[in-house]
Amino acid sequence: MRFIRSGVGAAGALLLSFVASVAAAQTPAQNPAQPAASADQFGLAPGAPAPVIQAIRVTGNQRIEPETVASYLVVNAGDRADPQLLDVGLKTLFNTGLFADVSLEMQPDNSLLITVAENPIVNRVILEGNRRVKADKINEEVKLAARAVFTRAKAQADVQRIIEVYRRGGRFAATVTPKITPLEQNRVDVIYEIDEGPKTGVAKINFVGNKQFTSGELRGALLTKESRWWRFFSSNNNYDPDRLEYERDLLRQFY
Repeated sequence: MRFIRSGVGAAGALLLSFVASVAAAQTPAQNPAQPAASADQFGLAPGAPAPVIQAIRVTGNQRIEPETVASYLVVNAGDRADPQLLDVGLKTLFNTGLFADVSLEMQPDNSLLITVAENPIVNRVILEGNRRVKADKINEEVKLAARAVFTRAKAQADVQRIIEVYRRGGRFAATVTPKITPLEQNRVDVIYEIDEGPKTGVAKINFVGNKQFTSGELRGALLTKESRWWRFFSSNNNYDPDRLEYERDLLRQFY
């Protein structure tokens, strides 16, 4: 016996269905082939022998020491500038999350120039619009914090975490908009503007495949009730995903 959430109506109410069995086919995701690194990507002549790196220089860094930036490469001065190895180093630098942009380019004097643009540092994280949920509860889920390295991916992940907090409280219409305020010294304030929306009620509870008991009898066995105006002060007509497993147990016991 499974719950199926059939959708949210105009009034912010969910339609729940109970189904005896559901079969789903899953197609495994296939990773696309990665293109090979090209020589001209790094300022090298295609088809020519890879030159020996005479020196490694770093530009664009503000907080991070040049030695730290260069340490993420898999080549050193004295090694040949193999495009595949340079590509590995480029991806490694990006994957640190420290940089918004990185480029590697061989210079006419056979030095390797690493140009970086550092990601900013978070000055503070601000919540706006949260009236139904305390800031402490949201901050327990948010990962960005003061002095952390800011990336848009981290901010977007926090948006999803905040939305999940509201979903667990039955507010499926909640939205979160991240806003970034640049400050001096490559710092930012991160502001999460929250529109909490109304609580999501249960408009209808349907049963599929029930023969021994009527739908009305099965509804009576559940803790969750359909939204009605006379249940204004009840929380049992709000959709609560954490309650679903308990409702399944109630149906099993009823049968």
